[in-house]
Amino acid sequence: MKRLVYIIKRIFKMDYKNMLDTVGFIHKKTNKSKIWLFCDMVKCGLKYGAGYKDYKLAEFYNLNNEQRATYVTRGINNTIVSMLNSREYYHIFENKTEFNTVFKDFIGRKWLDMTTASLEEFKGFMSEMEVIISKPLDATCGQGVMKLHKKDFENDEALFSYLKESGSGLIEECVVQHPLLSAIYPHSVNTYRIVTVLSEGKPNVVYAFIRIGNGGRFVDNINSGGMAAPINIETGIIEFPAFDKDSIYYDVHPETNCKIKGYELPFWKESVALATKAATVVEQVGYVGWDVAVTEQGPLIIEGNHFPGHDILQMPPHVPDKIGMLPTFKKYIKGL
Repeated sequence: MKRLVYIIKRIFKMDYKNMLDTVGFIHKKTNKSKIWLFCDMVKCGLKYGAGYKDYKLAEFYNLNNEQRATYVTRGINNTIVSMLNSREYYHIFENKTEFNTVFKDFIGRKWLDMTTASLEEFKGFMSEMEVIISKPLDATCGQGVMKLHKKDFENDEALFSYLKESGSGLIEECVVQHPLLSAIYPHSVNTYRIVTVLSEGKPNVVYAFIRIGNGGRFVDNINSGGMAAPINIETGIIEFPAFDKDSIYYDVHPETNCKIKGYELPFWKESVALATKAATVVEQVGYVGWDVAVTEQGPLIIEGNHFPGHDILQMPPHVPDKIGMLPTFKKYIKGL
């Protein structure tokens, strides 16, 4: 019933212009009939819960029905979220100061709530800082995040006023990442996205990838110009080339010439242990994507996402056998 309701909502909220543009894009790429593509896209939406973006990114037009049935689509991802995550606890993950408070034993850095901080509290915090990260309380995908240098402001009062006027929700100590991660790209903290699900109270890692910055930007989010590459859960080695939101694949990083595929990541086992331990703190939210940064001293958690993306690891070069992630999820989620 929930799936039917979801499909009906999608029919009424569908961006049909972008859907038809997607049909045209795939037609030019494959020379397949536009009518066939449109009808097949609708079929995949009804049968597999696949949106037109799923259809394009996972190249459903090149898959048979048995292969399509193994993919986690937007509709299926929504089902997983509704099965494992209670809305009453979303606020813990959506409000950054609340998240830092609940997960204080995992974040490994100093921070200050700018919505309540006095000037004197701010000065005390800045007495040990030269660079800070400023974040809105509830923004996602790296939106509104600023990296600020103390030397660029006349004094603490000027920086405090700037933060208040810009709507800063909290400020944090700037994480200095491990040299092996800086070697890939030095301008952003390149984080591991480790996705966990709780099964009968036990945390399990279902997939993981590394997010890497690009273009001189200081954020690694793929929606902010970054790229991503799958990580082998057992070995901590990057398994495939990275890709960005334009589906451009990178064997080496364009700015550092660092080879991406085959790169062995530091503190991998410790990062998995940290994420799986964090996954048990709020059991009412059992499906979480943890963003883990790694310093020379070990891993720490940047944030947790209660609505993890589903399409990152199901793009064709990362799925050579054309089998999606659904079988992995079904191992841990009864009734999926």
